[in-house]
Amino acid sequence: MSKNTLLINVDIGETRVGLIADGVLRELYVERRHHRSPVGNIYQGRVTRVLPGMQAAFVDVGLDRAAFLHVEDLQAAPGTQDDGEGTEKKGASKGRRNRVSRKTPIRDLLTEGQQLLVQVSKGPIGTKGARVTSHVALPGRYVVFMPTVEHVGVSKRIGNDRERRRLKEVIDSVKPPHGGVVVRTLAQGLTKKKLKADIGYLVQLWEQTQTACESVKKAPALVHEEPDLVIQSARDLFTEDISEIVIDDRDEYQRLKDFLTLFLPERANDVQLYEGYEPLFDEYGIEEEITRALSRKVQLPSGGHLVFDQAEALTAIDVNTGRFTGKGHDVEQTILQTNLEAVREIAYQLVFRNIGGLIVLDFIDMERHAHREKVFKALLKTLKDDKSRTTAIRISELGLVEMTRKRTRQSLGRTLYEPCFFCDGTGLLQSKETVCHEIFRQMRRERDALPGYKIVISAHPAVCDMLEREEKASVAEAAQRFQRRIELKPRNDYHLEQFDLTGA
Repeated sequence: MSKNTLLINVDIGETRVGLIADGVLRELYVERRHHRSPVGNIYQGRVTRVLPGMQAAFVDVGLDRAAFLHVEDLQAAPGTQDDGEGTEKKGASKGRRNRVSRKTPIRDLLTEGQQLLVQVSKGPIGTKGARVTSHVALPGRYVVFMPTVEHVGVSKRIGNDRERRRLKEVIDSVKPPHGGVVVRTLAQGLTKKKLKADIGYLVQLWEQTQTACESVKKAPALVHEEPDLVIQSARDLFTEDISEIVIDDRDEYQRLKDFLTLFLPERANDVQLYEGYEPLFDEYGIEEEITRALSRKVQLPSGGHLVFDQAEALTAIDVNTGRFTGKGHDVEQTILQTNLEAVREIAYQLVFRNIGGLIVLDFIDMERHAHREKVFKALLKTLKDDKSRTTAIRISELGLVEMTRKRTRQSLGRTLYEPCFFCDGTGLLQSKETVCHEIFRQMRRERDALPGYKIVISAHPAVCDMLEREEKASVAEAAQRFQRRIELKPRNDYHLEQFDLTGA
């Protein structure tokens, strides 16, 4: 089996982290100096607008756009908590006792200009601002400390009931008198001493945040910033499954070693400094894999392919057989095999591209009910390994699956790419023929305003070529109608749809 490795490429103004599992690039994270994700940051914010109709408010936290705060993300005042049924319960409802009911009018809780402490729970995506909550969650390596709620929980990924009970008993004995704690997957099998140290560090961090908040003179202000991508990777991604971290910057290597020596001393020697001549990602073949994995069209091993189309409201993934025709004469079996291959690739692509929100999967139509069931069960099985919360609706008669995936940050595609300035992000341009006819219409509009005895058409060379060839008769007809000589002037610096008319 291939060694699992965490690669950290620190470059000028940019840091990239690639997770290699079984020889395949599974996850990629990118952080740029001027575009660090605000997720996890805590701000002393100021309410700018209260929207009773939406039961929400906009909060200025110092980002480019105001952040969105829903009424259910507010803390309840003492004695006004809503636990759902009016009685105290254990489990999930207990953890919500300090949350406001969605029925509580937000005008009763917030006023414009009011200051409050909020944490970014979802980063800005597209044209939408960040989403914030007043329920702070401070993540450590083994636990998440939640100072505003009274709740003890254990990660669902720890499946052993006996271990879950043990961890819950340990947390109950070491947690602070106020606040909640959720045990992370990495804490499985961990000693009481290490859990206590992790909680103690987070409690101290919360006290520092409160002190910083009290010293704020004018909101908005940042009172706690999440660690950068290098430290976050060591904290969240450096699990027992990862054998080593390879980093290509000496200063960051030393900083990472110091962090691990303090918080994870037994793994400090598993950090390696890459000193090769070739760039780190080139050496491991990561650059080529990034280009392949982010293409609109992704090939499947058998010859079929997937097509990804990301729109504002949803992401559509289309499955096609391509050149794959199967080895036998059973068309249904060929379709089933292609769809099963697609399931594995889709699950990988969702994680790698960090696609979130509403997703529609268009599988190849399957006539047999048993085949549809097999594909759907395979999809659910692969989605279980996804760290983000996913839901999927059973496959329809048309082969469609509607699913959602929790989104907390921009997809990798939106981080690395921007809309094409040439087509304004539509992926479409006017055809050369359409531009030619638009020129003829514009000539008719401006014929009286153009001086002289000839009209000079300045346009893209491809458009001029069409006017000289396919549209030659139309140009001659326009010259006769407007009683002008028409001259073509190709301009390499012009957009395909751009043209000018001048008289001479």
